[in-house]
Amino acid sequence: MDKNYRPEMIESKWQGFWEEKSSFKSVIDKTKPKYYVLEMFPYPSGKIHMGHVRNYTIGDVIARYKKMKGFNVLHPMGWDAFGMPAENAAISNNTHPAAWTYSNIEAMKVQLKRLGFSYDWQKEIATCKSDYYKWEQWLFIKMFEKGMAYRKESHVNWCDPCQTVLANEQVEDGECWRCGNQVRQKRLDQWFFRITDHVEELLQECDNLTGWPEKVTTMQRNWIGKSVGARIRFAIEESPETIEVFTTRPDTLFGATFMCLAPEHPLVLSLSSGKETEADVKVFLEKIATQDRSSRNIDMLEKEGVFTGAYCINPMTGRKMPVFAANFALMEYGTGAVMSVPAHDQRDFDFALKYNLERIVVIQPKGETLDAETMKAAYTAPGFLVNSGDFTGMDNKDAQDAIATYLKDKGLGDKAVTYRLRDWGISRQRYWGSPIPMIHCDSCGIVPEKIENLPVLLPEDAQLLENGGSPLPALDFFKKVQCPKCGNPDAVRDTDTMDTFVESSWYFIRYCNPFCTTGMIDRESVDYWMPVDQYIGGVEHAILHLLYSRYFTRVMRDEGLVGISEPFDKLLTQGMVCRETMTCPEHKFLYYDEIVQTESGPVCKMCSSPVTSGRLEKMSKSKKNGVDPDKMLDKYGADTTRLFCLFAAPPERDLEWSDQGIEGADRFLNRVWRIISRYYDLINGKKSYSGSVDALSGKVQELFRKANFTIKKVGEDIENRYQFNTAISAVMELVNLLYLMEGEEEAPFAPEVIRFSIESMTLLLAPFVPHISEELWAFLGDGSSVSAKAWPVYREDALVADEVTVVVQVNGKLRGKLNMPLDSDEETVKKLALEDPQVEKFIDGKPLKKVIYVKNKLLNIVV
Repeated sequence: MDKNYRPEMIESKWQGFWEEKSSFKSVIDKTKPKYYVLEMFPYPSGKIHMGHVRNYTIGDVIARYKKMKGFNVLHPMGWDAFGMPAENAAISNNTHPAAWTYSNIEAMKVQLKRLGFSYDWQKEIATCKSDYYKWEQWLFIKMFEKGMAYRKESHVNWCDPCQTVLANEQVEDGECWRCGNQVRQKRLDQWFFRITDHVEELLQECDNLTGWPEKVTTMQRNWIGKSVGARIRFAIEESPETIEVFTTRPDTLFGATFMCLAPEHPLVLSLSSGKETEADVKVFLEKIATQDRSSRNIDMLEKEGVFTGAYCINPMTGRKMPVFAANFALMEYGTGAVMSVPAHDQRDFDFALKYNLERIVVIQPKGETLDAETMKAAYTAPGFLVNSGDFTGMDNKDAQDAIATYLKDKGLGDKAVTYRLRDWGISRQRYWGSPIPMIHCDSCGIVPEKIENLPVLLPEDAQLLENGGSPLPALDFFKKVQCPKCGNPDAVRDTDTMDTFVESSWYFIRYCNPFCTTGMIDRESVDYWMPVDQYIGGVEHAILHLLYSRYFTRVMRDEGLVGISEPFDKLLTQGMVCRETMTCPEHKFLYYDEIVQTESGPVCKMCSSPVTSGRLEKMSKSKKNGVDPDKMLDKYGADTTRLFCLFAAPPERDLEWSDQGIEGADRFLNRVWRIISRYYDLINGKKSYSGSVDALSGKVQELFRKANFTIKKVGEDIENRYQFNTAISAVMELVNLLYLMEGEEEAPFAPEVIRFSIESMTLLLAPFVPHISEELWAFLGDGSSVSAKAWPVYREDALVADEVTVVVQVNGKLRGKLNMPLDSDEETVKKLALEDPQVEKFIDGKPLKKVIYVKNKLLNIVV
């Protein structure tokens, strides 16, 4: 056995072995319980980052552990290869998206294999391949035939540099989530999926996602945004039109003094048309088109509006209410119209103050009298109705239902439920995506492509336009087609492509059998493997990806493709990988290799200015605080890199990168190697101890107990809590005890107990650091791969110790240790502690103020 640990030799050896033996190939085996573990797949950017390493290492530990526990494990990997990320990266690197994507897939695959992840690479998928997107085109047609996919004109978020529509969730502070440029509003015909058909089910089932973090289900509930209230119709003065509003506060209707419409509301321009206000309205709409009016930013905006020149009528009071277009009214909420009650809504209050609009108090708190003229803020708490006709004096909660009932009886409105969630706009005016399989015919309208003609192939040799726009509308061979219904030769293929979130909304189902050619899925495989038992990914996907995946699973269920409604049984959202930022006055953020250490401190390599360390932030290119995984693998190897990512923090917490920490992980693995090297001759050819714990004594018995306790502890930490850091810490304690066995090798049964402990240690480490574990297991002479071994089993009788070590402190500082019988009483421990010379000298005759005893663990003497 080589006395030195050489990861560069070991790791490539065992990676080759796993690939040659298909060690992680997954097949249906109904004799075993199944376990499907999945990490969110990456888009092929060209290089993995430390966030990938952490995410995938967590999943790999779970997959390897479950395999050792006797489960039939599915652990696949693939590529989220379509969409704007890949296309924009290709453009910025002056290459074609197809060439960029496929070359990056190969590069990243090499990196992932180098980390030793236990993927079934035979189930690899790439969403940009036609044998994948063919089936979402097929499902699109099925959804269209059922009215679940439809096209309509809509106001959309438009990014000019990216030449595409963005979902609300893809707009961050008014800017495109990918290119960072200003987003504006634009009217376009768009394709939508009717996700609102399943909105109540999606909401209610959040209560049953007990294996998900509560923060994620809360985010989904808030995004769905169910509201109970009333729809109210306001007549427009001198017009046959009405304005319909949804409000959760019909009890405040008597206090509504003006109306606010979303700038995109179809009535805004028509109400101002031909009036003196028309020019002002158009100027306002142009200005608002570039504001970030997303839900997360709307409350921070200064309230602005413009009078349309029109009035509507309050159905309860007959009051003429001026109609404004206002930036805080959103089309995606309710009806895009807000009945404004400035005395009882803070946004309305601020708007009324700015534009000098009337305020009327209609809810008074008990025992107080509010004056609309002197109010400093809106009153939003419960109370009793005033100035509200026949409803005056009612508790406002009771009045909500009473007024809604009155409106229904008079034909002025109705009780209603509304949701924040809107139908999913899936059209993208970009090239690198799945073509939408629809055809526009002057005679037949919009008709689907024939099923037998699928897939509608994306021409991978098409060249992007200079501005990055899609070439598809200019490609006659792609665009000009024959109508599949009437044969019209002048029909036109739809040139939009699908949102990349469509691909990621069902890939986990396709993994069950990605080779199926007879349909979208292989039902036998899906029924066996689904749902995913453990899904792992960032909390940033809590709304978009996870909600769309839940919806798409229901669509496939309704089509008879799957028998489940929820795709993911358990969800783990891992924390970010963070590191300090480093800056200098001239060059701002610096890479760590741009810093030189001097006697006076770190300085910038370029300008010699002092370098300042900033706060911990998520690793990113812009902050230059990232760590290149390849450099870590070159220097330390995969196992050390994996071990640090697992040991530095619990999975759900942020991980603070530490050079000292990864060096510590490296030292630990070297120590493990040295232990087996040290004991190799002693245990070679010996059997692992399987006798009674009572036949052992002293340190040998202590080691046997510790090994069994460690098996129990590590298994529980992985199984119940995914607390990999404490599991690894327990193995470290076992390793330390093995080091203390100096001179005990000749004791009866010592070689067998040491072998049992080393075998246990190696098996316990296998999910975390598989390469070194394989190599060490090979040295132990078992003749099999550690990846094929069962998880070790502990002995209950070996867990009960007859003796424990009690730490003795004086004024909180360690001053001695006592080996005591289990469950010794305080007086006995105190007596022996005070007689211990090491303890006595620190008490030095001083009176005892307090004695604190933690049974079997600690005695603290305060003097």
